Amino acid sequence: MELTDLPIFKKIPDGLRNGRSIRDGYARGWGLQFGDLKAKVAADPLYCEALALAQERTVQSEENRMNQFLLVKFYLSKLPEGHIVEFGSFRGGSAIFMAKLCAELLPKTRVYAFDTFQGMPETDASIDAHSKNDFSGVDFEELQDYVSSLKLNNLHLVRGLFEDTAPAALIKISKIRMSHIDCDIRSGVLYSYDVCKPFMVQGGYTVLDDALYSSCLGATEVVEDIMIRRDGLNSEQIYPHFVFRANETGE
Repeated sequence: MELTDLPIFKKIPDGLRNGRSIRDGYARGWGLQFGDLKAKVAADPLYCEALALAQERTVQSEENRMNQFLLVKFYLSKLPEGHIVEFGSFRGGSAIFMAKLCAELLPKTRVYAFDTFQGMPETDASIDAHSKNDFSGVDFEELQDYVSSLKLNNLHLVRGLFEDTAPAALIKISKIRMSHIDCDIRSGVLYSYDVCKPFMVQGGYTVLDDALYSSCLGATEVVEDIMIRRDGLNSEQIYPHFVFRANETGE
């Protein structure tokens, strides 16, 4: 499977427009929504292998997961070296999925999964539909044992509130190729986005899993007020989820 085979590559020129690649955004988003790209991804042996490891541990939509696959397989290698961070990992399915892909495709890239692994912290009832302790019930020791059994030495589970764990961890991580933000509530999405900004490589991807969901207007508000209005970013994709690129200075 090669994305260069898609008709859009013959129509849209390469290069950036307002900080985003129109061609790349169409290739992934249009290809998944209207083309045959979804079927091609579903038949990819590595996709199937990674999904088998993660399937019982993830609530992520199939389309969002497929877009993650495309980003890791075809795009991260074009960026300066760096790692993947995920904020909001629940039972670890998405992080396991990405770690398996990286083990095969990007052996120098590590995946860091940030979560309390005990459920959500306090939420803002004026904007968030979710409540404290949603997504609880994770057996963290069992998750650690499962990751160990897979021998995914490139996957690191970072347990605790983002504010307590991310500052020191990100200094050690140093460079981020992709930030996958999957924490549903306004405070978590805002903190995750802002804390990663200084560490994003040029052109690095910020992928928001929930900002287009009806139950996550807090996440949507961060996209509107912070990423678009405050920081002047333009999305490279709005299907199946929001994808933004870090600007030339990595900010």
